[in-house]
Amino acid sequence: MPRLFFIFFVGLLVSCNSIYTSKKEGYFKIDFPKKQYTTFNEPGYPYTFEYPVYAKIAKDSSYFLEGAKNPYWINIEFPTFNGTIFISYKKIGGISDYKVKDAEGKYHDSTGINNFEKMVNDSYNLTYKNDVKAYSIEDSLMHTPNGITGVFFKVSGNVATAKQFFLSDTTHHFLRGALYFDATPNEDSLRPVNDFLQQDMKHLINTLRWKQDGHN
Repeated sequence: MPRLFFIFFVGLLVSCNSIYTSKKEGYFKIDFPKKQYTTFNEPGYPYTFEYPVYAKIAKDSSYFLEGAKNPYWINIEFPTFNGTIFISYKKIGGISDYKVKDAEGKYHDSTGINNFEKMVNDSYNLTYKNDVKAYSIEDSLMHTPNGITGVFFKVSGNVATAKQFFLSDTTHHFLRGALYFDATPNEDSLRPVNDFLQQDMKHLINTLRWKQDGHN
């Protein structure tokens, strides 16, 4: 009996001092819909593209603290994923309302001409606003099948927007897109949805065409 008790006691000590291994953090499995697309080709708009059938398009008049006189700005909303691709458009050489930040950090209304170089710089500045939380920012030059050039941004880290882009012909049209989620930024939990919707962003980019005077 003492021997059996000793063996039991040693076994108990071994089991109590064994290394504890924590379980990896897991996330709910997401059932993604089948990839299917429809065409956005509204009368009067200077652009057309294909977007997913599981998204809906709503008009947007305010974006990144800029003015409300932007009739061609839209939101591509993904209700299932609490995500939105914000699309802004400006005619190069046209006039737009801006919010300008003064030395005291206050914003004031201002009117300015849409200069191509300025809009490119603004796009980079908006992307690099994530610099504090991002551990890397990659920008890739794009040339689409429809002959449009642009830049795609991939931001890594717990940031509000991990996918952004802009497209332009440098003379008439400038369009920018950014994917946001109505959720606390968490790169690991959002990665599957980010990757899924990145495919839709790339499809939008590759099917985008400019229209002349709002017509095909």
